[in-house]
Amino acid sequence: MDFERPSRAAIRLWGKLLIGKYRRRERLFLAEGRKVVGELLASPWHSAAILLCDEGKEGEWRDLSGTPGRGEQGPVTAYLLTREEWRRLSQDRESEGVMALVRMGRQPEWQEILHRDAGDILMLDRINNPSNLGAIMRSAHWFGFSSVFLSADTADWTHPKTVRTSMGSLFHLNIVAGLDFPTLLPAVGDRCLLVGSDVRTGTPPRPTGRRTALLLGSESHGLPEEFLQQAEETWCIPGAGGAESLSVAQAAAIMMYEIHRGRSRT
Repeated sequence: MDFERPSRAAIRLWGKLLIGKYRRRERLFLAEGRKVVGELLASPWHSAAILLCDEGKEGEWRDLSGTPGRGEQGPVTAYLLTREEWRRLSQDRESEGVMALVRMGRQPEWQEILHRDAGDILMLDRINNPSNLGAIMRSAHWFGFSSVFLSADTADWTHPKTVRTSMGSLFHLNIVAGLDFPTLLPAVGDRCLLVGSDVRTGTPPRPTGRRTALLLGSESHGLPEEFLQQAEETWCIPGAGGAESLSVAQAAAIMMYEIHRGRSRT
């Protein structure tokens, strides 16, 4: 396979993708790491290009290029970058020298997901830490959730830390961002068992046995009372030690496990 050298203009454009407003404007974002790129290539998403550090990383792409892609849209151009060029883009201290330029597809409408998809939904309100968001998406993929709804105040899901921490799981989820939760909660409650989470009060998580929408808030503020009032159930994870609380990523994984446990029995 032949590898191309990028132009200076291309390097400048890719560097701007580290900033959210340019990702939104260009409809492009970067996905770094061998595992992340492998998940991308095995998903319906479209890779606009593969970027490689020129320090002997060509073999990494030759391995990945054999990964079957359900969303394959023709050959993907691979670019070789110098070490200096790579450092302008890489977010990893110990980089694997493999990165993809990902083209954003059409964002599905939340109404469309509610009516055509029977899968469980994760709803995240004001999760403003990109790494937490990525970790939660990884758990959602593991436990079989099909969609993630993000409030307008939640971190950008195309942030490099979110993409990396998700380990590519976000490429297997329907993601709808920028939502006004007060508007959509009644409709979600009509189609799903709407479960809110609270750090202090509520019942322990349990297998639900039906389609569920799990609603979680930020570690600092939790969910607004108006959201909890609309939930059919409120869950609180019981603890036995002296820690103040679990992280939102830990709590999300525990609650999703309980929901999944119910699915595996049906």
